[in-house]
Amino acid sequence: MKPARLILTLFTAVTLSAPVASAAPETGGHHQTLRWAAPKGFHIGSAVAGGGHHENQPYPDPFTSDRPYRRVLAAEFSSVSPENQMKWEYIHPERGRYNFGTADAIVRFAQQNRQVVRGHTLLWHSQNPEWLEKGTFTKDELRAILREHITTVVGRYRGRIQQWDVANEIFTDTGALRTADNIWIRELGPGIVADAFRWAHQADPKAKLFFNDYNVESVNAKSDAYYALIKDLRAAGVPVHGFSAQGHLSLDYGFPDDLERNLKRFAGLGLQTALTEVDVRMTLPASGVPTEAQLRQQADYYQRMLTACLNVSSCRSFTIWGFVDKYSWVPVFFQGQGAATVMWDDFSRKPAYDALRSTLAARR
Repeated sequence: MKPARLILTLFTAVTLSAPVASAAPETGGHHQTLRWAAPKGFHIGSAVAGGGHHENQPYPDPFTSDRPYRRVLAAEFSSVSPENQMKWEYIHPERGRYNFGTADAIVRFAQQNRQVVRGHTLLWHSQNPEWLEKGTFTKDELRAILREHITTVVGRYRGRIQQWDVANEIFTDTGALRTADNIWIRELGPGIVADAFRWAHQADPKAKLFFNDYNVESVNAKSDAYYALIKDLRAAGVPVHGFSAQGHLSLDYGFPDDLERNLKRFAGLGLQTALTEVDVRMTLPASGVPTEAQLRQQADYYQRMLTACLNVSSCRSFTIWGFVDKYSWVPVFFQGQGAATVMWDDFSRKPAYDALRSTLAARR
């Protein structure tokens, strides 16, 4: 058994401009990877570690500093999602100033490695910069700030980003709009959500525009709220193209057995669907090492999520929220939990990885 957490002792810096498409992971060749096992037209993706909580961790920025990490990212996945590097606080740290460096590098990396990109995210209540959240703006100024941000960011990557999470986590678990903690909805009203989709569509008419949230895997109050809203928006001609469930699951809770049925009802609205931030965390034993039973259950959860997506014709994108434990967000935000990804710290593969690969290969 591989330890759940290894100490990273070596980082090798290399230039980000060097193509690495031909590189295979150290654990096997291309014919054994997820992207090559996947059915034609189906994108298997990963978040690209960096920004956000990573800046407070005892290691250099993963994407820019860890060459083996990038080699596996290139070989295993046909889609990438910036984990934090396109969120407001990172890409727009000051009013009038953008920080596009790492986002540009990720998009360039994707092009070099024949990967598509999911943009994440344009309108959200969290990880906004202090200048925005604590600024004093009129409603007209705030509206102009959002429009300028969406136009600038989406326009910069026009034609190079496949899908955008335009509105992220706008409902609470009870199905109520986040009118208190979402600055855009609180200050500008719920109509601003439709405007965000319109502005993103104007900036890149070919990008598919999504609502994205957690705890919407099942048919419940939260997913019902999205269903009703999207139905109304599409009837009004708003360019909403997709609905995605994040897929952050925990072994402490049961599996959402109605995931496939839920995705199919959104497909029935004419939408693309996707699973966009999949991981399966667990409460770790005192040793910090998952039990064999936990690893089997984790593999089962991963496999069932992927199967649900594959069974829905509109679900053509399945993204895990990081593929290696040492860079996972889970231990930082959930005390005593972890081991949520499909690879150990040394990039060797867990049963969950094998479950994903065999499930993909069976659908080729």
